Amino acid sequence: MAVRVLLVEDDAGVAGALAESLHARGHPVTLAGRGADALHRHRDADLVLLDLGLPDLDGLDVLRKIRAVSPVPVIVLTARGDERSVVRGLRLGADDYLTKPVRLAELLARMDAVVRRAVARTAPAGDVVRIDDVEIDLGARRVRVAGRDVGLTTKEFEILAVLAARPGTAVSRQQLMDEVWGDAYLAVSRSLDVHLTQLRAKLDRPGLLTTIRGFGYRLGRD
Repeated sequence: MAVRVLLVEDDAGVAGALAESLHARGHPVTLAGRGADALHRHRDADLVLLDLGLPDLDGLDVLRKIRAVSPVPVIVLTARGDERSVVRGLRLGADDYLTKPVRLAELLARMDAVVRRAVARTAPAGDVVRIDDVEIDLGARRVRVAGRDVGLTTKEFEILAVLAARPGTAVSRQQLMDEVWGDAYLAVSRSLDVHLTQLRAKLDRPGLLTTIRGFGYRLGRD
């Protein structure tokens, strides 16, 4: 499936080589060398590949601004491999985070997984799960706690949706990664940990999302 890619990269050599490789595999690529350009052009893309070291704006600020207005899949592609940057990127709503240099085969596989999940985000209308004062509307992709809307990132909602589809049932860590990331092998384990920590904090209901040591997780009270 052809994917319209917005490649946000200020290094012309890197951008040109990657764009050529993606074009060769059938993916149209639009280049943006500045964060401001990305903010104007992301609506025309199916996927954004976002570098963090941009000349005008920090890439994490670009990610935050895009995520505030659009669910377009974003893969961070950067030289910043420190844990703080990875955690911040995932918390701000990145769908994946890759550290340069990246192998093209892995990038293509992750692009495919991210876009496939975006296309497949459908749920029967009216499918609502209620646990205590938490209401999870799978069709509307909306979560309310005590009657107030809780803003979740795409990944946070997808993790919650997998668990909410099986309330009270233990879901293995591998199964959760496989359903949310599309392939447990490609999923970064610490990505799941970051999103779960954020999800628990936003729900603010201790004991609702339980860790089952050595296995996985369960949504619901004992």
